Amino acid sequence: MLVSFNWLREFVPFEGEAQELGDRLTMLGLELDSIENPFEAIEDIVVGHVVECEKHPEAEKLSVCKVDVGSEVLEIVCGAPNVGKDQKVPVAKVGSTMPDGMQIKKAKLRGVKSFGMICSERELGLSEDHDGIWVLPENLTVGEKLVDALNLERTVLDFDITPNRADALSILGFARETALAFDLPLTMPGLNLVEAGGNAADEMNIVIDDTELCPLYQARILRDVQTRKAPDWMRFKLLALGQRPISNIVDVTNYIMFELGQPLHAFDLDLIEGGMIRVAPAQDGMKFTTLDDMERKLTANDLLIWDGSKPVALAGVMGGANSEMHAGSRNVLLEAAVFRPGTIRKTARRLALPSDASYRFERGVDQIMNTFALNRAAQLMAETSGGSVVSGIAKAEPKPWQDRTHRYRHERCMKLLGLDLEPAFAKKVFELEGCTVDDSDSHDWKVATPSHKLDLEREVDLYEEVGRVYGMDRIPAVLPRVSKSLEGGTVTAETEYGFVRSLKRWGMGAGLNEAINYSFVGDDDLDRLNLPREGRVNIANPLSEDQNVMRLELAAGLLNTLKHNIAQGNNHVRVFEVAKKFVQDSESDTETREQLRLGMLLYGPRHAAEWPWPQGDADYLDIKGHVEHLLEDHFKLGAPECVLVKDHPYLSPCVEVKVGEECVGVMGQVKADVADYYHARKDVWLADVDAEKLWDMTRRNKIAFRELPKFPPSRRDITVIGPVTLPAQQVRDAIAEIKSPLLESISLVAEYVPEGVEEERNLSFRLTYRHASKTLKDKEVDKQHKRVVDELLKKLPVRI
Repeated sequence: MLVSFNWLREFVPFEGEAQELGDRLTMLGLELDSIENPFEAIEDIVVGHVVECEKHPEAEKLSVCKVDVGSEVLEIVCGAPNVGKDQKVPVAKVGSTMPDGMQIKKAKLRGVKSFGMICSERELGLSEDHDGIWVLPENLTVGEKLVDALNLERTVLDFDITPNRADALSILGFARETALAFDLPLTMPGLNLVEAGGNAADEMNIVIDDTELCPLYQARILRDVQTRKAPDWMRFKLLALGQRPISNIVDVTNYIMFELGQPLHAFDLDLIEGGMIRVAPAQDGMKFTTLDDMERKLTANDLLIWDGSKPVALAGVMGGANSEMHAGSRNVLLEAAVFRPGTIRKTARRLALPSDASYRFERGVDQIMNTFALNRAAQLMAETSGGSVVSGIAKAEPKPWQDRTHRYRHERCMKLLGLDLEPAFAKKVFELEGCTVDDSDSHDWKVATPSHKLDLEREVDLYEEVGRVYGMDRIPAVLPRVSKSLEGGTVTAETEYGFVRSLKRWGMGAGLNEAINYSFVGDDDLDRLNLPREGRVNIANPLSEDQNVMRLELAAGLLNTLKHNIAQGNNHVRVFEVAKKFVQDSESDTETREQLRLGMLLYGPRHAAEWPWPQGDADYLDIKGHVEHLLEDHFKLGAPECVLVKDHPYLSPCVEVKVGEECVGVMGQVKADVADYYHARKDVWLADVDAEKLWDMTRRNKIAFRELPKFPPSRRDITVIGPVTLPAQQVRDAIAEIKSPLLESISLVAEYVPEGVEEERNLSFRLTYRHASKTLKDKEVDKQHKRVVDELLKKLPVRI
């Protein structure tokens, strides 16, 4: 937010330095970013007086002028058609630098020497006017610097505004903060609106379809206006804040927006049909051309301003090309409204159409100040255009502003802030902010907050105001006392944050390193993974071609991480990433759907070099083990089922991981041609898990506590001899199906293939028996074990 120092002083009599003001407001939460001189580029320009002006002897379109610049009289050759004797003009002397970087030097034009330049407004960067030189007011002092003679702003402060401080998006808002910080009086701009009769409410009917989207809409009508250049004082104020002047009517709306924080819009009344304004949502798929002549495709979530037959503006964002003011406009419909912030924010983001108006609407505007801003704008328009203001206001306010009252307990405030201040200090803070304080109950006040302080929503917000005015930097640093129950005590997976944290904790515990990659990748990365072009979310202004699209899969980032590690000499790569992928979705407000994923990548030796175990490279069992451990042991979802799938874009072989009937992800080996590009010389194993589905299953999965066993187990080993084609899992399942009441667990402990035997193998299982309420005797265990063996021999083609 740019704040003009001189403009600010029109509201508060602050006599200090700009740096002092910036430092104090920074401590109030409005961080000063920089202090600028907006007209520094024309510091060298002086006021000159043309004492003589004659035609150039060798060029019909040139004039030879003698110009008094105070210290000397310069001979200057000028090509402007409007230059003449006795004019006050801006002069760039030899040695000056123009805003476009041009150096003014001695010159010789058609045989006549020239020692400077008489400037136009465009050459000074003040407007686009280049029809001739800029003729200055007669009362200016010859030889004085132009910026001093015109009292142009020398100091503009640039502040960073947090999203909750909608009240600080205007000069008035900063004036309120300055008055609060230095205990100064606040002076509002005067209002002297002259109405010319008639009734605007009779000429224009206001209809609001959805009162939640627009609590207030009102308009004034002006007639017989002249669209022309705004007065210098207004143009220079806007230029100081980086706003390009356009015309008196449009400039007034921008002036009021910067001064009071209320965005306004001026329609050409003669282009408004049906004598009505209707505030209503757009229709899905309809198109609308905005002031920048761009056609926008809208959805039912966008809010429009309609006349009797057509849309005329994108509410809170930008007006329409079919109703804009132009040089021939004579009648004005001036709009002032309050819109639902979330609606404006979504529309501006989805259409990539930020504007000064939407920036304020999406943070909230002062509903009570709305009428004053409308009237002040109408007054300025009438004064600068020669038009007249029709009496009355056309208005619809289905949801009038409701005063907000919060309780305030001073003792509790002091306890939370760690301070010991008198209640009078807090009361003064609230009153300086415009609040009304009822302290009849000394321990429990009632504080009514003003309409411009939208950030004061709860009692604790009042505590924050006391703290920030006292000075956050002055509050002593004391560690708070934290009481934590011994019951629970862990971050649960009920929230997305808790679930993501649980995933990351698992990844680190499993010996994986966390990777954090950009959400941006290149089209080439996605093409290399054989991913479709459809559904990609392209970036409008990419940093580079390598980052011109949002990622469709985490694999792109993980493989680039692998490439970087290999380049740095690390051949033992174990990484995971918890992040989102992005896919086009026409039903979303942003036309983009985000999905949380978990990616894992394994490459190189199974163990790090310092491990004393035999070195073998990671294989399918390693990546499968990680996935099973995550699902079965960490989240207690049971053993997953792995199903071989064909034709995966970048994995071959590829296995689909299913929990029950739901697919939760895939895992497999990265195709050789893809792995080669990333400099992999060994197999690359990768898993991609749908973390959102996993989160949903985790929340639905109720984990019950089972009492720990009190009695000792009894174990029996069994070795079955069967064909090599018989899976060990099938044997395990067959034993489990026998459902022995004492059988607690079954685990495979060994596999043996005798030499010279190719058709058979030995599988050894350990069976654990236990009773919940007594110690088992050998006779009881042997009986159950014999039953298991007998049933197993009947079920499968095996022998013991």
